[in-house]
Order: sequence, then C-alpha cells, then structure tokens
Amino acid sequence: MNISAFIKINPADSVVVCLRPIDKGETINVDGKEITVLQNTPAGHKILIKDTPANVNIIKYGYPIGHAKEDLKQGQWVNENNLKTNLSGTLTYEYCPVNEKLDIKKDNRTFQGYVRKNGEVGVRNEIWVVPTVGCVNGIAERLANMIEKETNLEGIDAVHAWHHNFGCSQLSEDHENTRKVLRDIVLHPNAGAVLVLGLGCENNQPDQFEKLLGDYDKERIKFMVVQNVKGDEIEEGMKILRSLYKVVKEDKRTDCPLNELRIGLKCGGSDGFSGITANPLVGELSDYIVAQGGTSILTEVPEMFGAETILMNRCENENLFEQTVKLVNDFKEYFLSHGEPVGENPSPGNKAGGISTLEDKALGCTQKCGRAPVSGVLGYGDRLQVKGLNLLSAPGNDLVAATALAASGCQIVLFTTGRGTPFGTFIPTMKISTNSNLANNKPNWIDFNAGELVEGTDMPTLLDKFIDKVIAVASGEKANNENNGYREIAIFKNGVTL
Repeated sequence: MNISAFIKINPADSVVVCLRPIDKGETINVDGKEITVLQNTPAGHKILIKDTPANVNIIKYGYPIGHAKEDLKQGQWVNENNLKTNLSGTLTYEYCPVNEKLDIKKDNRTFQGYVRKNGEVGVRNEIWVVPTVGCVNGIAERLANMIEKETNLEGIDAVHAWHHNFGCSQLSEDHENTRKVLRDIVLHPNAGAVLVLGLGCENNQPDQFEKLLGDYDKERIKFMVVQNVKGDEIEEGMKILRSLYKVVKEDKRTDCPLNELRIGLKCGGSDGFSGITANPLVGELSDYIVAQGGTSILTEVPEMFGAETILMNRCENENLFEQTVKLVNDFKEYFLSHGEPVGENPSPGNKAGGISTLEDKALGCTQKCGRAPVSGVLGYGDRLQVKGLNLLSAPGNDLVAATALAASGCQIVLFTTGRGTPFGTFIPTMKISTNSNLANNKPNWIDFNAGELVEGTDMPTLLDKFIDKVIAVASGEKANNENNGYREIAIFKNGVTL
C-alpha cells in the first residue's frame, strides 16, 4: 500500500493535509517549494505552506476555514489551538446562481424493491410496531419479539418496535414534531405493515394521530389502544400482528428503476480524510442517483455553516434560495437563543482526526451532496415532495439527523465516518469509512471503504464499486447495522417537558 505524504486539495489552499504522520524535520515539496515540517503532525491534520500573520484567513478547499490566532510559520501544524472560526451570528445573503452542467450518463440499472399500493417503493419488507407514546414501549417490544419468534421471519425481512420517549408531556412545536416523525415512520415504504400502539390517555391521541396519516392503507396499518382492550392486550396485539403477517409475507421484490431510489446523506465521527475520500465519493454517488431521476437528501444544517453559500447558489430558483437562507439562519437563531455560539461544533474526535473549526468540517461535510442543483427544501418532519437533491432541516446529532432523513422518505442512509460508529436508524444505515485503518479495524461496522482513494484507486473505479454496493443493499443485502441489530430512532426536542 503506497500512501503519499500529503495532499493539496485546492490550488488556492494555504495548507496541505497529511495522508500519513509526518515527523518534525521532514521536508515536503509543495508546488516546487521545499518546506520543512516544524512539528510532528498526525495523519489527517494540516500543515501550513506559507507564513500567515495573525487574523489572516487560512484557506482549505479553496475557502476560509477560520483565521490564525497568532503569527504562524510555514511548515507549522495548524489545529484548533492556533486557528479560530470566523462564524458568529446570522447573515444576509445574495443569490448568485451556479448552474453547473453535470455530464453523467443515464443507464437502465434497476434495484429489487417492494412497490407499495400508493406507488412508493421500499427496500425492505418489515413489520413495525410504532408506539404513539413512550409509556407503551415495553408492550411494543414484547409484541415485536413474540411475532418474530412465532414467524421466524419467514417471508419478511425483520420485525421492530420503535422506542421513543415522547407522545406526551410536550407542547406546541415539540409535540407536533413528534407526531410528524411518527406519522412518517408509519407511512414509510420499508414497512410492509404497521401496528400503531396507543395507550389512551396520552397527548398524542390515537384517533387524532390517525387523521394525521391521511388516506392510508388500512389493510396494512392497524391501531390498538391498550387502555380500551378488555383483558390481555398482548393476546389482542398478537391477533392483529398475525393478520398483518399473512398479508406481508406474500410480498415479492420486483425490478424498480433507480429514479425510485431515495438516499439520505449523513456523516459522523468525521476526520481530516472525510472531505478527501468518503464525502466526495458519496457526492459522486448522489450526483449519479439524481442523474437517474432519483433523490438524495442532505441534512445536518449546523454543519453547513461556513459552506452554506455553496448550497444556496446551487438552488434552482430564488424561492429555494430564500428557503435555504431561512433554513440556515433559523438554526443559527436557535443556537443564539440558547446562549450558544454558532461555530462551536467540532467534537473532540473531530479535532483529534484533523478538523479544527466548523468551517473546516462544513466544507468537507457538504461534499456529500455532490454538485447537482438543489431542487427542494424540507422542514423537520416533512415528507419528500420533489425528486432530485433536497436539503432537510435537522441538527448534526447523528441519531436525530439520521432518523429525520429516514422519516422524510429515504430508504437508505449513507453515513460517512473517519472515527467509526456502530449505530443505525430505522432504515439501512451504510457506513463508509474515510480511511483503510478504520475499515480494517472495524469490518463489523463498515460497509464500504473510501480510503482506497488515497491508495491508488481512482474515483471512477471506486464509484462503480460503490454504486454496485448501494444497489445490492437496496435489493436486500443487509447493511452491517442490520446484521448487528443496531437500529433505533431519536426525535428532535427543543422545548419544555411537562
């Protein structure tokens, strides 16, 4: 395995990124200039390639990632100790549209999916128990376990109960967000059938929640309110689940065009390789899916801060631009209303991996959505309305954001990571490693290794392999989070708890 010492991502950059640890005293040749490294610098971290005075911007990816806190010397290790974010409050933006024409071939590839009665396509055929309120989580789990054991999953992919803490003791926006996300889960095409399990006295009243579903498939979505059951609610719940199972087990996969594929884009445990390997690879996949008429959705709004103008200027029209401005500024105001700075995002793991500021993180993070135009903007809990690249309002928190992507209608989440994470949301959550060390150390977590991009494999070759892998998962191959049984939901909370 031959790994170069460093990479300069953009010709305008004032730093290079170490592809391996570089020792103090080593000499690197950047653009024909010999530079002596002044400190031991870990892989994924940045080395300054020209003297930079205090308060002058440091450039990476062709954009500022913050400014020097002090006078910095060529060859110096640039990190969170000597680099400070430029981010502060909300901003006023000007629409400067960029309409890049992408030359991506359309092909006739398909995946094997489940076509639902309303025309939506699922990539799994599962039975779900969805509590309207956290008080019945235990009953939901017991029912799910019993029907799984009784059926041995013959003819279906899985059975799950989706635990959450809410459905009661919430007010206004929090309560509606809970209701919307639960609605989105109930209506998701990866579920062949759903038992909605209510208690009876909760704020999220089952009869009102049923109205929120609209015109749903009553053969495959059933309700049970346990306080209204005379006798054993477990026995009654099993009767309903058995009837649902009889319907679902007859479903078969069929050929579906790629324009029915909806992919969520997420990253977590990012490192200095994220913007060099995994995120650009996912961006190429996103552009490919959009070119086939399919959909990708980018979220983690706080991790757009510092790169938001790139997304704003890719909006197809000025109305979408204004919606994106609101998306970003609303999240900044949310931070400020709680007395928190808008730029205090990189985690200890991010910093250890080579990400020093939120701009540094954002400029890598947003590469996951490639270069396609922005066709839609979604609020938290909204369901997908238009195909193409969409932006979705949700925080950076991995579990909350991945749940929001799934709730919006994505059938799969592509999750890039440099540090590694085992979790999954309620749909297949594929992990794409930024480096080969992670892929080799955690093969039970990682589904695909993008680290090959700095080891001699070119992007077109790796992209072809990645497309094959995503289509295989869409067609039934399990992601590692499914193999491990790591699946859960998390709902965004902002207000008081009663």
